[in-house]
Amino acid sequence: MLLSKLDQSDTRPVIPLGHGDPSAFPCFRTTQIAEDAIVDSIRSAKFNGYGPTVGILPARRAVAEYLSQDLPNKLSPDDVFLTLGCTQAIQTIVTVLTNPKANILLPKPGFPYYEAIAKSCQLEVRHFDLLPDKDWEVDLDSVNALADENTVAMVIINPGNPCGNVFTHQHLQKVAETAKKLGILVISDEVYDHIAFGKNPFVPMATFASITPIITLGSISKRWIVPGWRLGWLVINDPNGILKQHGIIDCITAYLNISSDAPTFIQGAAPDILAKTKEDFFLKIVNIIKEDANICIEGIQDIPGIICPSKPEGSMFVMVKLDLSVFEDIKDDVDFCVKLAKEESVIILPGISVGLNNWLRVTFAIEPSVLEEGIKRLKKFCQRHSKKP
Repeated sequence: MLLSKLDQSDTRPVIPLGHGDPSAFPCFRTTQIAEDAIVDSIRSAKFNGYGPTVGILPARRAVAEYLSQDLPNKLSPDDVFLTLGCTQAIQTIVTVLTNPKANILLPKPGFPYYEAIAKSCQLEVRHFDLLPDKDWEVDLDSVNALADENTVAMVIINPGNPCGNVFTHQHLQKVAETAKKLGILVISDEVYDHIAFGKNPFVPMATFASITPIITLGSISKRWIVPGWRLGWLVINDPNGILKQHGIIDCITAYLNISSDAPTFIQGAAPDILAKTKEDFFLKIVNIIKEDANICIEGIQDIPGIICPSKPEGSMFVMVKLDLSVFEDIKDDVDFCVKLAKEESVIILPGISVGLNNWLRVTFAIEPSVLEEGIKRLKKFCQRHSKKP
């Protein structure tokens, strides 16, 4: 909708601060190791046919080994299901957990795909709050108040989309203990795993799988900057065997039998991509994103009508609040974003699309010089629309 509002006569380049895909920018090009792995996979001619619906064994083993590096318990390939990006992993687990009376707890603000899939399955959605004044921690009182005997799971996204937060070890343990008390599992969306650049290191939720079952969702999309390659995973972290006992594993397998698979040649490249990528590539990407985060926050501080309650520490986003009393002709967040697109050729996502009215989600992971230009245009826009003294 916002793209349709752009002024076609504006010759300036459009600045995309609304979409978590920096792959178009040269500084975010993926590692040559990943590119070579794809070429080698195709040229081997070993991956031209159909693969098993749960994923080919070498790729599942590679994902298990990659994730096990950060976990107390080692994963086996049987714990890993490969999917067509992380979106299919979301679709799979939400569909599998649906039953006529069930409900699922989702974060507010959150990633809207969860709600869209739940509604398409007629699965009731209940929203718990993330607390902006506590670095977007889960409001565990809200989780306790919402859950009942029909609650099947709660979802967390860490590092956070749309908030740019990174949960502490201590907070994640409290989340696990709350889920155990309520008798529900935790779906942990870790598609931005290791994209952390603040005071808190990234801690995988599966660290606490001995407390309650954890289903980890992830992909190569964000850390390797290749969202178009569509390789994701759904991983079972359940050392106590609770999910197997309740037939959830069989249901996941059955669902994947009737849905699309990740391309076999991409799966064929996965072992080299996951095992051979050098740490300096990851470091370079995280450092650029950190530089972008600083540019964004420092720039926004001087802009009238925009308040940032919590500095981003991970992923590629920050949530900022609109103070509508500052503006003379801005009705709400959607009106703000429509006018910004039309007048300045800058795309920012209105907060209502992620569950928070009169906030904005700013994506800062783009070329730093382009981001600086975007912040300048945003400032000009806000000054122009501010009430005059």
